Amino acid sequence: MKLFNKDIAETSANTTSSGQQSPIQIRGLNHWFGTGEARKQALFDINLTIERGSLVILMGASGSGKTTLLTLAGCLRDVQDGSAQLLGQELNGADEDLLVACRRRLGFIFQAHNLHESLTAVQNVRMGLDVHGAQARKDWKTPSSHLLNLVGLGDRLDYLPGNLSGGQKQRVAVARALVGNPDIVFADEPTAALDKESGHQVVSLLKRLGTERNTTTLMVTHDNKVLAMADRIITMEDGRIVKDEVTHP
Repeated sequence: MKLFNKDIAETSANTTSSGQQSPIQIRGLNHWFGTGEARKQALFDINLTIERGSLVILMGASGSGKTTLLTLAGCLRDVQDGSAQLLGQELNGADEDLLVACRRRLGFIFQAHNLHESLTAVQNVRMGLDVHGAQARKDWKTPSSHLLNLVGLGDRLDYLPGNLSGGQKQRVAVARALVGNPDIVFADEPTAALDKESGHQVVSLLKRLGTERNTTTLMVTHDNKVLAMADRIITMEDGRIVKDEVTHP
């Protein structure tokens, strides 16, 4: 595991103006896929600090490294080289117990909704509470129903996925990701299957969670229609950050 010397400027950059530690802090992050002659570098010396409560969008062409960066920060891939700190915990060299503990504080939304076809919408949302212990599972119905109401599916609680449209299924997946009140939401193309109105509704909800609950969102998207809601837009190209624009200081 590589060690990093942090100067005063770096240390200050990793802390918010209120003194809270930034939930995502990445320094000198590199990543490769493959082995031997087929080994190819996917990320090059990524340095990134994301502030608590912000909605940050990652943009770039396919193969630019967006999803790789998101999955490394979200404990879904092993950190090979560099430092990636999530909620104050170093992920490089972390054991499985630490990674599991971190994942319990996260919400994930992917382009594929991955709903269980034999469960109703509200039962699918309940599954987002499974990692939070027996008490959360016992008191699942009120928060699960509340989240479905927030995403506009309060009249579809008992519908099976087969009776929902593609956009409605994705909104169930969004509710499932948010029901555990995560500290950070990692979203990979969450609006890809949604119409303009539904996509705007989902991103508006994530934005509101940042304001009301201090939830941080890191989102990969090609959806230009939601860019105006971002606090920050980061553009990647060939595994490198080429632009970092603060849109709502």
